[in-house]
Amino acid sequence: METKDEEVAAFISRIFNEIVSSPLNLALLGAIGYVAYKIVATQMEERKVKPEEPPLPKLRKQDMTMEQLKQYNGTGPEGRVLVAVNGKVFDVTKGKRFYGPGGPYAAFAGRDASRGLATFSVAASEEFDDLSDLTPVQKESVKEWETQFTEKYEYIGRLLRPGELSRNYSDGETEGESSEEEDVSRPKAE
Repeated sequence: METKDEEVAAFISRIFNEIVSSPLNLALLGAIGYVAYKIVATQMEERKVKPEEPPLPKLRKQDMTMEQLKQYNGTGPEGRVLVAVNGKVFDVTKGKRFYGPGGPYAAFAGRDASRGLATFSVAASEEFDDLSDLTPVQKESVKEWETQFTEKYEYIGRLLRPGELSRNYSDGETEGESSEEEDVSRPKAE
């Protein structure tokens, strides 16, 4: 009676003999080896070609008008990309492959993306939009997007309504330390 080791050795020997004795099996084995090599070599080459860009220094906290926001569309010398969602401006530069030039959401770069995100449209607003005509479901969607951006990207400041004054942020101030935040999805009572 054979032991376990002898059974395994006999099994491997049979497989080896089956492969080597058939030209078709040898050709298939060679093709598999070649494809595996190409996959690994391509991945290694991609790592060499795409060096990591050093992260940009943090942008100081500041409120922005629509005109100021437009400057941060990823085409400037720094390549910084900012996007506004629900009245808050976020630095999305680390997600440049999505929001930067040529990315699927490049239309949002340097703009207010709230309406586009709420309506599942890749159209961004050129002017300040108070979002007052959105449905409750769309307003909830904007808030969910705002939460995702807050968790993933650096908060820069508020998106200012026309004529609204900018808040002065201290150097170490974070969003939670500033005076109360407004929810843009609700029109300001006058």
